[in-house]
Amino acid sequence: MKYITRTVWILSLVSLLTDTASEMLYPIMPIYLKSIGFSIVLIGVLEGFAEAIAGLSKGYFGKKSDNLGKRLPFVQIGYGLSAISKPMMALFVFPLWIFFARTIDRIGKGVRTGARDAMLSDEATAKTKGEIFGFHRSMDTLGAVIGPAMALIYLYYYPTDYKTLFLIAFIPGVLAVIATLLIKEKQREVSTDKPKTSFFSFLNYWKESPILYRKLVIGLLLFTLFNSSDVFLLLKLKQSGISDTMIIGVYIFYNLIYALFAYPLGRIADKIGMKKMFLIGLVIFSIVYFGMAFNTNLYLYFGLFFLYGVYASATEGISKAWISNISDKKDTATAIGTFTAFQSICTMLASSMAGLIWYNFSANATFIITGVGTIGVIFYFFIKVNVNNK
Repeated sequence: MKYITRTVWILSLVSLLTDTASEMLYPIMPIYLKSIGFSIVLIGVLEGFAEAIAGLSKGYFGKKSDNLGKRLPFVQIGYGLSAISKPMMALFVFPLWIFFARTIDRIGKGVRTGARDAMLSDEATAKTKGEIFGFHRSMDTLGAVIGPAMALIYLYYYPTDYKTLFLIAFIPGVLAVIATLLIKEKQREVSTDKPKTSFFSFLNYWKESPILYRKLVIGLLLFTLFNSSDVFLLLKLKQSGISDTMIIGVYIFYNLIYALFAYPLGRIADKIGMKKMFLIGLVIFSIVYFGMAFNTNLYLYFGLFFLYGVYASATEGISKAWISNISDKKDTATAIGTFTAFQSICTMLASSMAGLIWYNFSANATFIITGVGTIGVIFYFFIKVNVNNK
């Protein structure tokens, strides 16, 4: 771990604490919203609206960070917004207030993402990007293990006491914000001519970006169009007759595998190349989805979610490390922000299409189409993205 600097450690700890807070609420969010009168349709509208805002803001704030030549203020404000949104949802139950609080949380993610990933990139060389981003993903995902586990334990003793859980989630969120105060930002040379940053100005980067960046991002977005929400995987478990408690257990198991493998696979990616590691991840992903289409055995589900955790480890951090290697250092936040903005929109479309296929045909059709589509994406990467370790 000799390449893991103090800044990387702190950023990773901040992500762990924030994810602990967010994932503590993830399993109970739909249940809580229904308990205060939200319909399924309204919950869908809320989540869709919040994710759309977060997606577009990632591009804008990434561009803003590059233009100002600053990273830390965006990181601190972003994590701060996410922290204060937790108790806001427990204090008032009016629909407009809930919309406001949820949007604040997602905007916080949009504010910090590009700047934080640029800071991580600045702490690495081209030969250590996989390790740095992999370590951060490991710590971040460890929060997705701790958070749901804490929620399970709390709700075991205090069933339906959702409001208190929102207030408890505020504690790791505040600790995350305090930890950001320990980060020292590197001085960067910035042009005195600071262009105005409009909300959609990040779209101009697409025309100015290296051709390899465009080819890579097109491939990543094609995959995103087939990669629907993990909720559909959990719904398949429910359809197979598995209990709610066991489903949350499987979800925690998946995140544990993800957290354990992200760092070592990141190191391996630095040695064998980002492209090879990413393609290995896509192959595993397609195996998981074909398996989900036909399996009904609990033990095999654990095997599939083990593979799903390995897939996430081989792709999530790797894709951002890959992007940061092929973009100019002064444009890192814009490059990652632009990708994640488009990715959020594609994720919405993917989940909508998956839901329609599930409703009109079957769950099996959803998983088979996803598996076949992923094989097509693998061929795209082989043919179009022919630079291995950039």
